[in-house]
Amino acid sequence: MPVPWEALIPSALLVTMFGVTGTLANITFRAQNQWKPPRYHLERWDEMMIARDNRLTGHNRGQTSDPVIPSRAASS
Repeated sequence: MPVPWEALIPSALLVTMFGVTGTLANITFRAQNQWKPPRYHLERWDEMMIARDNRLTGHNRGQTSDPVIPSRAASS
């Protein structure tokens, strides 16, 4: 059975475009998340820690060991 060579170019183009789109989406999501992978299956404790990190550092993924809210974050 002969190989339909004409179909290889559109197929390669389609696979390439899906790969580029997925890669750019991954880069965009990670850039918004301080280059860390997204969190899945969060429990209530995780949500409370995310809210705490947001109050302390101004970002959901920022972490600090200082339990006192800085004055710049408290004014906003």
